[in-house]
Amino acid sequence: MPLMKNSLQGKENLQKGLIKRFIPYYRPHLKLFITDIFCAALISVFNLVYPYISGQIIDNYVPNRLLNLLIGAACALLGFYIIKIALNYFLQYWGHMVGVRIQKTLRSELFEHIEKMPLSFFDENKTGVIMSRLTNDLFEISELAHHGPEDVLLSVVTIIGAVAIMFTYNVWLALILLCLVPLVLVYTIFMRKRFRAVYSEMRVVQGEINSDVESAVSGIRVARAYTAEAHEREKFERGNEAFAVSKSKQYKVMGQYFSSMRFLLDFMNFAVILVGGIFFFNGKIDAGVYSAFIMYVTAFSTPIWTLTQIYEQIQQGLTGFDRFCKIMDMPTESNDENAADCGRLKGDIEFKDVSFSYKNDGQESRVISHFNCAIGAGKTVALVGPSGAGKTTLCHLIPRFYEIDEGAILIDGGDIRSYTRKSLRENIGIVQQDVFLFNGTIKENIAYGDFTADDDKIIEAAKRANIHDYIMSLPDGYDTSVGERGVKLSGGQKQRISIARAFLKNPPVLILDEATSALDNATEMAIQEALNNLSEGRTTIVVAHRLSTVKNADEIIVLTPEGIAERGTHEQLMALNGIYKGLYEYQFKNL
Repeated sequence: MPLMKNSLQGKENLQKGLIKRFIPYYRPHLKLFITDIFCAALISVFNLVYPYISGQIIDNYVPNRLLNLLIGAACALLGFYIIKIALNYFLQYWGHMVGVRIQKTLRSELFEHIEKMPLSFFDENKTGVIMSRLTNDLFEISELAHHGPEDVLLSVVTIIGAVAIMFTYNVWLALILLCLVPLVLVYTIFMRKRFRAVYSEMRVVQGEINSDVESAVSGIRVARAYTAEAHEREKFERGNEAFAVSKSKQYKVMGQYFSSMRFLLDFMNFAVILVGGIFFFNGKIDAGVYSAFIMYVTAFSTPIWTLTQIYEQIQQGLTGFDRFCKIMDMPTESNDENAADCGRLKGDIEFKDVSFSYKNDGQESRVISHFNCAIGAGKTVALVGPSGAGKTTLCHLIPRFYEIDEGAILIDGGDIRSYTRKSLRENIGIVQQDVFLFNGTIKENIAYGDFTADDDKIIEAAKRANIHDYIMSLPDGYDTSVGERGVKLSGGQKQRISIARAFLKNPPVLILDEATSALDNATEMAIQEALNNLSEGRTTIVVAHRLSTVKNADEIIVLTPEGIAERGTHEQLMALNGIYKGLYEYQFKNL
């Protein structure tokens, strides 16, 4: 029992903390928000006036034939309804805009935060789940931001006002009504825990199905190539079924809650009609009071019903905001204390006793252990060897995509941790095997190398990458859309655009990570020339499985899972009759 109490207390504190953290987001929109709340309060007052005027008409104006007062009261009601049109319009439009603007702020903050997250975050979180945070969760928060305060205030004002007026009519009848309210509260508290559980489960499942859809759409060509459409449908249906089951649980709880709550509210009407009828039959209340009392019961029960419905929205909104906060509380990439702008580097790189492990679900996997290597400025070093030896990982450590466990990486004699990440990465260009092009034009994708570059510089970079002539053959030239992930271009064309991007950046350090391994031999030869031009005068690290592309490197390092096995020039390694020679002869034995 104490454990359950502590658990509930912890959840209460969590929700209070979330609400306290959310309130500051209203500050930039405070005037609009206050106006929205004022309109909601005014509508509540009008809703309370209607039964009172109706009671006066029934009890006084009609029996006493007070035509002028009757017309005046009717005109007053009509005036209130006309004013309510404007008030409700304001609530529906500008009230929602408060939520939309808060949602915009939250989305901007979340996107900016995600942009700063270390790569390990993206290794552990699916794209679809992250998209769900940016869309579904923030929408629910937006709805809560608007409807939460507005509906709660409107309901509370109406309830308090209705109860107060009912007490002025008949104390005993009002007390009978109030005796039923604790039943509503107790039942709501009882159902709260079940609501929270099903909403949390539904959010997780929804993120998973979004991730499955994103993966299936991105990999549609692979699925078609391997005729795996049935497998993808089966995988999707498993997630879809889990989503349906989760939704079923949610709606089952909702059905139990709302049907029971509707009965309790209907029972209030039944009790007032029955007891009020008895009071009227015995002459304790007049017909006008009786009819007004029935209308006030409706005015009283309607906001209670609204509060029960808003409770669902509050749970959804707080769950979404909790997930938002969990990401926002994750540490982002940051500069070390006293880190400085490194300016333009020469590119003298040294690995000093570097060790690195990947972390996944609390488990560590050692990839690099006590690695030492020096690369002189302007030199080209090739990393070769079997998969899993850490070649690509070493390339990711230089721009600090991941943090090393031990040792140090120096560039121009300075520890890369003493440089700001931005200035460090401005000195490094990367051309990878899996070229990523953003959905936009060719010019926009090349411009990623330098967003300040003018058209002449972009064209010059394209010429140096041997892609300019092809671009000019297209109907829209540099304004041609590449499609999602560059789907409208061939592998060689995408690779040339990636090279043009690197030419435009003009970095002193260049990393070529399997830059041609996915291309056919003819395309590789054409692109290799562009890569050779790109490498001139830069410190270049080449990761390659095709050894023909690294024969002219200043040094070749053979990496194995145990570390450096061999190092030297092509001729020196061939003379060793070791691993490198075996790999080289194996690749060319059939030529």
